[in-house]
Amino acid sequence: MSMKEVCCPYFDPEFENLNERIYGPSCRVYVDNDSCEKCTVVKVDSLNKQGLLLEVVQVLTDMDLFISKSYISFDAGWLMDVFHVKDQQGNKVTDNGVINYLQQSIVTRRELKSSGDPKACTEDAVEVEPESTSECTAIEMIGTNRPGIFSEISAVLAEQKCNIIEAHAWSHNACVACVAYVSDESTSTCIHDPSRLATIEDHLSTVLRPTTITDDEFKGAKTRFLGCDSSTSHKEHRLHQLMLANRDFDESPGSARASFSSMGSNGDEDGRRTTVSIDPFNEKGYSCVNVECPDRPKLMFDIVCTLTDLQYVIFHASITSHGLFAYQEYYIRHKDGFILNSEQEKQRVAKCLEAAIERRVCEGVRLELCAKTSVGLLPYVTRILREYGLTVTRADIATDGGKTKNVFYVQDISGNEVDMDILESMQKELEPLAFQVKNEVLRRTTSMEKESFSFGSLLKSQLEWFSHNYIRD
Repeated sequence: MSMKEVCCPYFDPEFENLNERIYGPSCRVYVDNDSCEKCTVVKVDSLNKQGLLLEVVQVLTDMDLFISKSYISFDAGWLMDVFHVKDQQGNKVTDNGVINYLQQSIVTRRELKSSGDPKACTEDAVEVEPESTSECTAIEMIGTNRPGIFSEISAVLAEQKCNIIEAHAWSHNACVACVAYVSDESTSTCIHDPSRLATIEDHLSTVLRPTTITDDEFKGAKTRFLGCDSSTSHKEHRLHQLMLANRDFDESPGSARASFSSMGSNGDEDGRRTTVSIDPFNEKGYSCVNVECPDRPKLMFDIVCTLTDLQYVIFHASITSHGLFAYQEYYIRHKDGFILNSEQEKQRVAKCLEAAIERRVCEGVRLELCAKTSVGLLPYVTRILREYGLTVTRADIATDGGKTKNVFYVQDISGNEVDMDILESMQKELEPLAFQVKNEVLRRTTSMEKESFSFGSLLKSQLEWFSHNYIRD
């Protein structure tokens, strides 16, 4: 017998399945409509992987489910999530088809993340794009924000004979980020020619640069071609990452950061704004992140997404709503196991979370235009908006079944309130496009649960987190 044979350790082939043999399947999803009178309770028990919580929240968000309350606990390698959710009408989720899709989506994402599939194990969450983008070239853009920049981006792509199939753009502080899917105008297929791609990138980079460049205000301009692979990162996740990379959390000169202490003129809750505080929880070796802000859809996704991208692991969390306000509490450590020690690190994390919460909120007017898909529609519409003194602060463009739906959030370029008479005149010019104008007010569920909840007390009292009966209203 050789020395190698003597010294090599023996591993039971069933070792990798040991956890599953002890705990059962590595991911179990329960949907309960009986335990809570007002909400559907979704409970996920799973072996934990970094980023898995984000994947679960992403599934709920993509299905347009509103998370009114949640409890998260991760211990001994096992993750337990409890979510109280409602649909967009504020009702329980009762459709069996929707429930089955929800369960299968969460389990599938868990299996992909555990499988070692390179598409599932990148830092970016992977999502299969709609069929409309399968023959498109994906472009990511980050740059310096200014009035009319989305119109300029649309014009450049039109000049380069690109048909915009889908696009999503956010702006916040002095930054703008955009993810667009384009095809060749003449062939309706991917753009492969390296020379042409280089030309498109050069023109877009020029547009994305600030008009006046100084060392202090230049935040960089970048375009990135992702090719024609139909599997690209989750669009909203990528927008968060692009804005974070472009440091939109840095305050622009003269701006005032919102805080929880700022009150409305009548001094009630409606005047409250966003605040983030980070405190040590030395007894258990965590940093406690407290977020208080107006409640809205996708709030939990935005926060979990940012903490994950900043390389923090969420061990415990509680999310609840009081009326129109949300209280979220996260117990975290850095991926290397350390808590947030320095004030500089705490301030940076707080600023990043505030930016993540604020960048999705669009004050202004929401415009919806629906028309038969045609080349040049988007550049035409954005040019009209610009000519009427309006700037796009956020855009969501999608093509489905031969029709294109354009959703724009617009503000007056000069900073004044949007003149409705101007919108009426613009509507006449854009006829016969289906055109709707809405003064955007974020939809909030009217009957939120009002009980408070603190994980600090749970952790201190060592309550049992892994009871399958832990579902309560």
